[in-house]
Amino acid sequence: MKYRLVDSEEILVVGLSAEANFQNISQVTPLLARQFMPRLNEIKSRKNVFILSLQNYNYFDFKTFNPKEAFEKWIGVEVINLDDVPEKMDTMSITSGRYLVINFKGSIPEFIKFWQNIHSSWLSNSKFELDDRPHFERLPPSYNPMRPINEEEIWIPIK
Repeated sequence: MKYRLVDSEEILVVGLSAEANFQNISQVTPLLARQFMPRLNEIKSRKNVFILSLQNYNYFDFKTFNPKEAFEKWIGVEVINLDDVPEKMDTMSITSGRYLVINFKGSIPEFIKFWQNIHSSWLSNSKFELDDRPHFERLPPSYNPMRPINEEEIWIPIK
């Protein structure tokens, strides 16, 4: 599997969040996106053009995976600072650390299988260990969930 390692500084996020689990994430994510995307231009301090689809788990270990366990689901953007946060939007600060970054191109069902393979077998057979920080996907401006094929970056926190 092709990947790169990124030593990330603190990441500041502005967006919308909701409680989700793996049984309802396919409903929660589009709902958040439909609420967030029309308000994207309200965020003045964007750091780049990417949208973040972020999962903030209490603790994540695929070996003890429970599809009903709740976590925070976010749709947001990375910002330079938190000085001018639009009304009724949430903020998050992700501590600095190392990420395993994997480029993915395919359909949403292919993404799900790919993601499951990374966490169920690839990671456990690699030299990497998960870190307890948010996981996210960076979606380029061309990303559209209605298209059959998309490209995105999968960011997995490691130590």
